[in-house]
Amino acid sequence: MAADDKHLIERATGESTVLHRGWIELRKDTVVLPDGNLATREYLGHSGAVAVVPLLDDGTEMRLVLVRQYRYPVQKVLLEFPAGKLEPGEDALLCGQRELQEETGYVAREWAFGGEIHNAAAYSTESIWIWFARGLQPGPARPDSGEFVETVTMTLAELDALCDRGELPDVKTQIGLHWLQRWQAGKMSLTWQSGTAAASL
Repeated sequence: MAADDKHLIERATGESTVLHRGWIELRKDTVVLPDGNLATREYLGHSGAVAVVPLLDDGTEMRLVLVRQYRYPVQKVLLEFPAGKLEPGEDALLCGQRELQEETGYVAREWAFGGEIHNAAAYSTESIWIWFARGLQPGPARPDSGEFVETVTMTLAELDALCDRGELPDVKTQIGLHWLQRWQAGKMSLTWQSGTAAASL
């Protein structure tokens, strides 16, 4: 937090958990606004998630590994990069490795951290840490019980065309695609590491 942001900061005076069920909680805080008035802030407490941009380079043109999954809250099947929720205390890289293998069966030789996004900062504490993976080796997928996903591969041009047509509404996938294009254009650097290394974020 920058020192000159004091005129924007809200301070909590107390908080209460309104609803806590499994991995998510609804919270309501009373805050002091910058002008001294009080207000309430309702938001979802979330442990965060990891998304993976898997690069499949097994021919003349790089392809991307994605999944199609039905998202009940929006009542749609969405095309997404593989992703999953962080368990309490779990390392982000290990989470990404686990989710990639569970959802697609692929294991990656190298990994690079892209960055963190706040996908719903107005009402959720959730962050998504985006990792890139390459040197993919296929294997059997092991989705969680009750999880139904379909693995698909697309070229970068095909995925970009979907985005241009407004047919890629998933935010983490749009950001992952954008960062991949920036990296390819030399506008973003990625530091690759062995798939056996753990990240400390």
